[in-house]
Amino acid sequence: MKDLSSQSRTVAGVDWDHLNFTEKAVLCFIVKEGRVLLIHKKQGLGKGKINAPGGRLEPGETNAECAIRETEEEVGVTPFNPVKKGELNFIFTDGFSLFCSVFIAGDFSGTPYETDEAVPVWFNLSEIPYDKMWEDDRYWLPILLEDGRFTGFFVFEEDSMLDMLITRNSSFIDG
Repeated sequence: MKDLSSQSRTVAGVDWDHLNFTEKAVLCFIVKEGRVLLIHKKQGLGKGKINAPGGRLEPGETNAECAIRETEEEVGVTPFNPVKKGELNFIFTDGFSLFCSVFIAGDFSGTPYETDEAVPVWFNLSEIPYDKMWEDDRYWLPILLEDGRFTGFFVFEEDSMLDMLITRNSSFIDG
């Protein structure tokens, strides 16, 4: 991948409207009874971090279908009626870029269990371990948990966030 120019190391320096993202993915947060189901990621991008279940969009799949499938694959539960609440746009200084649709669900079926990809962990909403998550999460996850809508733009160098911009109450097409 081609490294970004110094100008592209800021959100304002990236042409987000014309960026051909390397990957498209989803995250699915299940929030029930004052707790959120998160995962301790065991492999891939973000290995070792706490995150929500999620992953790459497959050809012909809607974002909502992907949110359900990835949650089932990673922790063995099926979220009910996930609703899209956010969009995250990431670019890394090595040239990798990721567009992520963020979903929330208020209920699910099944019992969470560990897989090759993740260890499921329930956290009280007041005890989310932001220090073990991606640096950007502390800025947009509270908006999600308040039932808000948002769009975020982030520039990272490996695990370090260089710049960000978050807008609340964003309008985008669900799905």
